Amino acid sequence: MEPSCVRHTNIPGTSKLFADFLYSFQKVKGYYSGYFGDSESYREAARKVSFPDERRKALVDALREENGASAQLEKLAQPGTVAVVTGQQVGLLSGPAYTVYKAVTAAKLAAELSASGIPAVPIFWLATEDHDLAEVDHAWLFGKNNAPHKIQLSATAHNGGPVGAVEFFDDLKQPIADALGDLPFAAEVQAVLGAAYHPGATLGSAFQTFLKEVLKDLHLLFIDPLNPAIRKLGTPFLQQAAQEIPAVLPRLRERSSELEKAGYHAQVNVDADTSLLFLINGKRSPIRWKDGRFVAREGSFTPAELAAQGTALSPNALLRPVMQDFLLPTVAYVGGPAEIAYMAQAQVLYETLLGRMPVIVPRNSYTLLDARASKLLAKHDLKLTDLLGHEQQVKSHIAAKLVPAGLTAKFDQTRSQLHASLEELGQLLESFDPTLQSAAQKSSAKMLHQIDKLARKTANETLRRDERAAEDTTYLMNLIYPHGHLQERFFSIVPFLAKAGMDLPKRLLDEA
Repeated sequence: MEPSCVRHTNIPGTSKLFADFLYSFQKVKGYYSGYFGDSESYREAARKVSFPDERRKALVDALREENGASAQLEKLAQPGTVAVVTGQQVGLLSGPAYTVYKAVTAAKLAAELSASGIPAVPIFWLATEDHDLAEVDHAWLFGKNNAPHKIQLSATAHNGGPVGAVEFFDDLKQPIADALGDLPFAAEVQAVLGAAYHPGATLGSAFQTFLKEVLKDLHLLFIDPLNPAIRKLGTPFLQQAAQEIPAVLPRLRERSSELEKAGYHAQVNVDADTSLLFLINGKRSPIRWKDGRFVAREGSFTPAELAAQGTALSPNALLRPVMQDFLLPTVAYVGGPAEIAYMAQAQVLYETLLGRMPVIVPRNSYTLLDARASKLLAKHDLKLTDLLGHEQQVKSHIAAKLVPAGLTAKFDQTRSQLHASLEELGQLLESFDPTLQSAAQKSSAKMLHQIDKLARKTANETLRRDERAAEDTTYLMNLIYPHGHLQERFFSIVPFLAKAGMDLPKRLLDEA
C-alpha cells in the first residue's frame, strides 16, 4: 500500500465550514470544544469527563451482553478510562465504505491516546433508531471492471419504526455473487456476509455481525441504543432533555443564524416547531413544540408529562450525540463532514444538557486504487483530483494523449498542398509533352489515393485509441468517482474486501 494525501479543498463539495475546521480552526473554534490536532485538547476533554461509577458499571454490563468478554471491556470498566466514539446508520452490507474508515480512525486515535497516558477504548455506535429505510436498504458493489452494481432489499416489513429492527427476507447470496464476480477474495467475503445477512436477520443485527468480523483486528466495542439496557440507561437524560429543550430551542436557532451570518451553513434545519425528540410506539413519530406544549400523534404533553414517557423517547440528529456522550465517557467523537457541521449546532445542547463536549475529530478519508488504476493514472499523466469531474473531460484528456494533436489537420493540409503541386506539375508536363498528361493524371491519382489510404488507417487507429481511452476512462471513473460521488460515499466496503482481502481494515489502520 502506497498512501498519498489530497487536501479536502481540492475535493468537490467540501463545505466552507469543514474546510475551515480542518485548515483554519481559529475561525470556527467558538463552535467546538478543542482542536483535534492539539494533544492538550484531549487531556482537557478527559479531565472534564465526569462519569459516575454506577453508570459505568451499568454500561459495561449492558455492553457485555452485545460484545461478550473482552480486554477492551475490562479496560472500560476501570475508572478513568474514556471512549473514542464513532458510529453510522445500519446500512445494508455495512453502508458506504467510510463506515469502516470511521472505525479505523477511532481505533487508531484510542491507541494513540492510551499510549500518551489517557486510557481509551474505541466504541462504535450503531444508529439503529433512525427510521428512514430508503437511506439504508441498498448498497453498491462492483466486480472485475468496477461497474457499479446495486443490491437492494425487496422483501422487508417496515412500519416507520427504527430501521435497526427491520427484518428482511431476501436471499442475497446470488445477487452478491453476481456483483462481485471473480474478484480474488469474493468467496471469503461472501461467506462472512452469509453469516450476517440471511433471511430473518434484522438490519441492525446483520450490520453488527458483519462489522464485528470485518473489524475484529481493531478491537472495537459496539453499542446498540435499541438494547433495552441501554435505553434504560439513557432514560434519565431524555427526561432531562424534555424538561430543558423548550428553553434551549431559541439559543439553538440563534446558533443556526450565527453560522449563516459567518458565511457557513446550518447542517440541520431547526424549524419553529421542532422539539428534537421522537416517540417510539411501534413507529418513530416526530414530536412538535407548539404553544407551550409537546404535540405528537398520540396527543399533547407538558414538558413534565413528556418526561414521564422517557422510555419511549428518541433523540433527533442534533440531540443524539449529546445522549450518546451522556451514556459514554466520551473524550472524542470521530465523524464525517456533515456530522462535524451539525456538531457546530449541537454544541449549544452539549453546554446546556451535559456541561461538556468531546473533541470532534474528522474521520480518515480514503480513495482506494488498484494496480491497474494507478498505472492508468501514471500512463495518462492524471492526478486523482482530475477524475473528480465530468467523464467526458477525462476521456478527452486521455484521448489527446493517445492521438497526436493536429494529425487530422496535417493530413488535410498535406492533401491540399500535394493536389496543388501535382496540378502545377501536370500543367508543366502538358506544355512540355502532351503525351505525358495521361501518365501524370494517373500518377497523381495514385499518390492522392495513398494519402487517403494512410489517412483512413490513421483514422481507424485514432478510433481504436479513442475506444481504449473510453475503456480506461470508464474503468477509472467507475472506481474513483462512481455516478459522480466520492468512492467512499458510494461503494460498500464489500467489493474492496473482495479485491484486497479481509485484512484490508488492519492494513488501513497501519497507514492511518
